[in-house]
Amino acid sequence: MALSTAPAMAEILDLEKDELTFGFIKLTDMAPLAVAYEQGYFLDEGLFVTLEAQANWKVLLDGVIDGQLDGAHMLAGQPLAATIGYGTEAHIITPFSMDLNGNGITVSNEIWEAMRPHVPSMDDGRPQHPISAASLAPVVEAYRAEGKPFNMGMVFPVSTHNYEIRYWLAAGGLEPGYYSPENVTGQIGADVLLSVTPPPQMPATMEAGTIYGYAVGEPWNQQAVAKGIGVPVITDYQLWKNNPEKVFGITAEFAEENPNTTLALTKALIRAAIWLDENDNANREEAVDILSRPEYVGADRDVIAASMTGTFEFEAGDVREIPDFNVFFRYNATYPFYSDAVWYLTQMRRWGQIAEPQTDAWYDEMARKVYRPDIYLEAARLLVDEGLASEADFPWDSDGYKAPTPAGDIIDGIAYDGRAPNAYIDSLPIGLKGEQRVVGTEIQG
Repeated sequence: MALSTAPAMAEILDLEKDELTFGFIKLTDMAPLAVAYEQGYFLDEGLFVTLEAQANWKVLLDGVIDGQLDGAHMLAGQPLAATIGYGTEAHIITPFSMDLNGNGITVSNEIWEAMRPHVPSMDDGRPQHPISAASLAPVVEAYRAEGKPFNMGMVFPVSTHNYEIRYWLAAGGLEPGYYSPENVTGQIGADVLLSVTPPPQMPATMEAGTIYGYAVGEPWNQQAVAKGIGVPVITDYQLWKNNPEKVFGITAEFAEENPNTTLALTKALIRAAIWLDENDNANREEAVDILSRPEYVGADRDVIAASMTGTFEFEAGDVREIPDFNVFFRYNATYPFYSDAVWYLTQMRRWGQIAEPQTDAWYDEMARKVYRPDIYLEAARLLVDEGLASEADFPWDSDGYKAPTPAGDIIDGIAYDGRAPNAYIDSLPIGLKGEQRVVGTEIQG
C-alpha cells in the first residue's frame, strides 16, 4: 500500500545532454517554458535549463539553427518554412505544440472610429462580434481615394499572425497581397500593405502612426486598450475557433543526437501545459504573476491577466468572456497534429510563399517531416506510467489528422480538412488556386 500513496515522480532518463538553453519571445504563450522552469518540471527530468528572451523571430530561429539555442518557442510556420527552404533553410522539427488561440487584430482609435458605422450593434449598443473586415473595406477605400497607402503590421512573414490577418482581410473582401520568388514583401496587388514589426513594439509603432493596426499575440492587443490607443476588433478564437498557435522547435539533428533529452524536455512541457489548464484554469493567476516578471513577458500584470484569465477587453470597459482565449492543454492543444502543419502550408501556397502548385501527398509528407507526434506520445506514455498524467488526456489512436474544422467555427464559413489541402485552397475565394503562379505583378494560370 505504501507505493500507491507515494507522490508521483518523474523517472530521469539517461540524458545525452542535461544543460540546455531555450529561446523565447516576450509573449504570453511562452508560458509552458516559464512554468516548466518555475514549477521545477525541467529539474524533475534532470534538465538544467536557461531561458533567454530573444530580440525577434529571425534572431531566435538563427540561434536554434547555429546551436546557440538548443530549442525555442517558435511560430508554427518557422519549422515548416525552414524545412521546405523558404527563407533560412534547415530541418527543424516540433514534438510539442504550445497552445491554441491567443492572438488578436487591433486597429488605432482613428481607424476604429471610421469602421464603427459599418459594424452592426447589439441591443445594448455594443458592437456585435465577430467583426468582419468588410467593415474595414470602406475605410481602406477612403484612404486609397486620398492616395494614402493603408499600412498594418504583423510579426513575421511565416507567422500565424500574418496568415490570420490575411485570412481576416480576405474573408472581408480585401486583398492582403502576394509573395513571389522575386518579391518577398508580400505586397503584390495588396489593398492593405502588411509589414513586419516585432510584437512588443506594435503598440508604439501604431501610436506613432506608422501602421494603422496589427495582428499580434498577447499581451500586445490588451496593451493598446490599457494605453487608450487602439481597439482590438477580433481575436483569433473568433476568427477560427481553437486554431493552433506556437510550437516548440528543435533541429532534427538535435532530436537524433539527443533522443532521451528530447523526450525529457517534452515531458516537462506537457506537465507545464497540464498545470496551466487544470481545474478550470485555477493556476492562471499564478501564471500571470510569473509572466509579468521582467525576465519573461515583463508587461503590466493587469494587462497580462486581461486575456490569460478567461476574459478579453475590446474597447475600454467592453470586457467579454472568452474562456478559451488561451488554451494550453485542453482539446489536445499540445499534440502536434499534421493537419495543423498542413493548414500553415496551404496559407503559404495561397499567398505565393510556396510559388508552385504541390500535390496533396506533398503537404502530408512535409507535415510528417516537421511535426512529430511519435515523440510526443512516447513522452506522454512515460508521464502516464509515472502517474504524472492521465491516460484519457491523450489521442493515442490518432492518425495525426484532426476531424475537419466545421464551417461554423471559421469566420468565412469555409470548412477546413487537412486531408484535402488542394480542395481547401481552391475553396477560398481570394488567393492562388490550382496551377496559378505570381509572375511580376500578375497572377497567371
